[in-house]
Amino acid sequence: MPDGPGFERPVSNDMLTVPNVITFARLCAVPVAVWLVLRQDFAMAFWLFVAAGISDGLDGWLARRSGPTLVGTVLDPVADKALLVSMYVTLAAVRVLPDWLAILVVFRDVVIVGGVLVLGVMGQSVTIRPLLISKLNTFLQLALVAVVLLLSAFDRSWPWLSTTLIWAVAASTLASGGAYLWKGVRGQ
Repeated sequence: MPDGPGFERPVSNDMLTVPNVITFARLCAVPVAVWLVLRQDFAMAFWLFVAAGISDGLDGWLARRSGPTLVGTVLDPVADKALLVSMYVTLAAVRVLPDWLAILVVFRDVVIVGGVLVLGVMGQSVTIRPLLISKLNTFLQLALVAVVLLLSAFDRSWPWLSTTLIWAVAASTLASGGAYLWKGVRGQ
């Protein structure tokens, strides 16, 4: 996945490592987070989202210290994307985020993954490195989810903050998707 970590050390085939267990736990938190949002328990969803963010940093730090694994290099970005995409879809379903934004976020990821698959089927080697705009997009997406969960948890409304983040996420999602599409078309 494009937003995944870039490792320079050799990748091992170990499956049962502390970073992989943490990553798998984060993946298992996805249905719980969805359930909490559907129940409109935004405070618990917020804290689970924060814990997932901390666990992402922790497993990444541990993986850099002990060396990456093949399972971890695949599972980590899958866990991250599963959490973000599910939060956007679920928050749109309960009318906390606009549905068009959830569609845009999901569509960008589908286009990127689909593009990687098409290039792979065509026999082109695909090297996925996160772009600066993609890192900014991920940060903004995370910030928006955290802010709307926190505001919803305390029944607060800061429309200027939410609206600014919504438009920043939309713009960076379009820019990031366009940048990956451009790189794919140019064969980079």
